[in-house]
Amino acid sequence: MSEATTGTLHHVELWVPDLPRAIASWGWLLGELGYVLFQNWSDGRSWRLGSTYLVFEQSPDLSAGEHERRRPGLNHLAFHVESRDMVDTLAEHAPRHGWTLLFPERHPHAGGEHHYAAYLEDVDGFEVELIAPATPDGSRRPE
Repeated sequence: MSEATTGTLHHVELWVPDLPRAIASWGWLLGELGYVLFQNWSDGRSWRLGSTYLVFEQSPDLSAGEHERRRPGLNHLAFHVESRDMVDTLAEHAPRHGWTLLFPERHPHAGGEHHYAAYLEDVDGFEVELIAPATPDGSRRPE
């Protein structure tokens, strides 16, 4: 594991209403992004990439209702993806793993003309954005 740099993210912890369901959807996605299983205990699981890890724990408060990304709090997590092809492949396979493509009518440019990304939402309402690198001219799409 590399040395941490001041200001880099150490970890993110998400409390989920159904841990096995989160493990199925997030475990697949994080594995595709290069994360490896880091910790595993009865009420949680974590995956790590470099010095950053993501934790998923069974929430003790099941009365709060469904997560809603548009309420105050966390809206989404955004991940770099190595290529436009990888964005497309992940978006294509995501529904088999509990993810829904958001803004399908504008995909892959839902974030703007020069932004190549997939926006996915899991069954519990958590959103991820998978972002392809910019092209040499600064855009995120081919000319």
